[in-house]
Amino acid sequence: MGMGNDPRYNNSRCFETFPFPDLDDQPELKETLRTLGEQLDAHRKARQAEHPELTLTGIYNVLEKLRKEEPLTDKDKVIHDQGLVTLLKQIHDDIDTAVLEAYGWQEIATTTPLADRLARGDEELEQAILQRLVDLNHERAAEEAQGKIRYLRPDFQDPENTQASSSTQTLETADLKLATKKTKTTSKLKWPKPLPEQVTIIKDLCATHGTNAETLSQLFGRASKPRQTQIDQILQTLTALGQI
Repeated sequence: MGMGNDPRYNNSRCFETFPFPDLDDQPELKETLRTLGEQLDAHRKARQAEHPELTLTGIYNVLEKLRKEEPLTDKDKVIHDQGLVTLLKQIHDDIDTAVLEAYGWQEIATTTPLADRLARGDEELEQAILQRLVDLNHERAAEEAQGKIRYLRPDFQDPENTQASSSTQTLETADLKLATKKTKTTSKLKWPKPLPEQVTIIKDLCATHGTNAETLSQLFGRASKPRQTQIDQILQTLTALGQI
């Protein structure tokens, strides 16, 4: 929430932490979702190209009325016919069905489309879906703490294939944490240069040394204000993500 308690979109909070379904072992379903997405995009573009006065807002306002089974005005009916809104609705319903399958949540589906039920005020269904997403988010966070990251677009997000090195780093820092806990060694650690490695080692050290930036900074040699500031920023990020 932003100033005045107005909603704001924050990429790091709303997208990067969203637990998308893992489709690595479901290539056919992945292709189905890709095809449906392309159909949706093509449909909307074609309708607007044929009827330049059509707006997405107008189209989706009519779609919402269809879902709520509300009567359409004469203007709505024109938009419905020009935008082929019933066909648009079917594409969205097919996407919802495929997404539920991707998550393995088919038992949520009924003969009434998912979006229709939500539009008609099924709060129990809405809360159930949100809870499942929150639980999955926590599972993914635990996986990432162990070095496993489920990239949506690995070629773009991880072009150098650092997944393996990240896992190795996690194991190394885990061994370091165990050794530190057992021996209480006073030897200074090496401050890694890559940011992902910095995040990993700070997260692991928090378990044995707490979350004080100054204390953690001293583990890496002579006191350094810039490093302490870096560590403080990492701690704030990990806290915001609920990982410490």
